[in-house]
Amino acid sequence: AQIAAITQSSGDLILNVDSDTTLAPDVVSKLANKMRDPSVGAAMGQLKASNQKDTWLTRLIDMEYWLACNEERAAQARFGAVMCCCGPCAMYRRSAMLSLLDQYETQLYRGKPSDFGEDRHLTILMLSAGFRTEYVPSAIAATVVPDTIGIYLRQQLRWARSTFRDTLLALPVLPGLDRYLTLDAIGQNVGLLLLALSVLTGIGQFALTATLPWWTILVIGSMTLVRCSVAAYRARELRFLGFALHTLVNIFLLIPLKAYALCTLS
Repeated sequence: AQIAAITQSSGDLILNVDSDTTLAPDVVSKLANKMRDPSVGAAMGQLKASNQKDTWLTRLIDMEYWLACNEERAAQARFGAVMCCCGPCAMYRRSAMLSLLDQYETQLYRGKPSDFGEDRHLTILMLSAGFRTEYVPSAIAATVVPDTIGIYLRQQLRWARSTFRDTLLALPVLPGLDRYLTLDAIGQNVGLLLLALSVLTGIGQFALTATLPWWTILVIGSMTLVRCSVAAYRARELRFLGFALHTLVNIFLLIPLKAYALCTLS
């Protein structure tokens, strides 16, 4: 659908919007202003959950989006290399997209078609072609997020596969970017691995000795508290202390799901 729209369009800029996303009135002008720099190939806005107040899960995802946008993407944008311009609200330079369409249309992984996570894949292609990718925090887009665990896990499975596949695609690009981006990529993957190993060794201790792994629980709990406190301070909202619940979701749901995603990439 994207490729059909791109090939039939005539404007200099293309805006990608998900069907369940509502844009603030000034989003187009703010993203277009960022694209005045010809070196910028793509720019994304800030995502919020339009159904934030529906369930405990939607509240959690809304905080997750704030952190992903205003910490991860904002930090990457300091070096002109946002690693994923998210699908719900992203603007692209049409001339850049046209030069990448052949690669984009024939996404392969180990020789097989691989069409999940189109936003991250397209962003990496932009960076590979030498374009900058940017984040505009004042361009607000409200999107519907999963309100049940089942839908959330299906979404996270797609995203996990995309992240693993496109991290491999991004490896040749990283040396040409600021060293922070390499550190960021290492941190996101090694951090997850260390958490998984900590949980497994804790479970092993409990199974073998019938004693709780208090040091593991204490360290993970302390890191969670620091993380949420910093987020609450930066956002000036106490609700981010409740993001501590995401650690439990991460440990008991997302880590097993990401392990499954890694084993089923193709």
